[in-house]
Amino acid sequence: MSHPVSSDRRRFLSRIALGAAALPLLRLTSAQAADLPHLSPDDPTAKALGYTENASKIDPKKETAFKAGSHCGGCALFTAPASGDFGACGAFAGKAVNQAGWCRAYAAKA
Repeated sequence: MSHPVSSDRRRFLSRIALGAAALPLLRLTSAQAADLPHLSPDDPTAKALGYTENASKIDPKKETAFKAGSHCGGCALFTAPASGDFGACGAFAGKAVNQAGWCRAYAAKA
């Protein structure tokens, strides 16, 4: 004999346990992001995407893809750091970018 309430309860409790077990992994990911080396504007990928560490210094006439007010901190590819100015970016795997920076891979957060 099956009791749907009982199986729903078991499923719920197992999901709670899995979620609790995953919490330390989230902290580990944040710590690893803080340890990433900073992206150099001289890096070949950075040059290809027009990366700069300070979006306020971009000349919109030279960089036509740039929209005033856009910066890495407002990009969907950017993972904000727990502290500091540099965080991980999906466009530059294994490197940290300045949240005040900008590149042509910029994608506004939804």
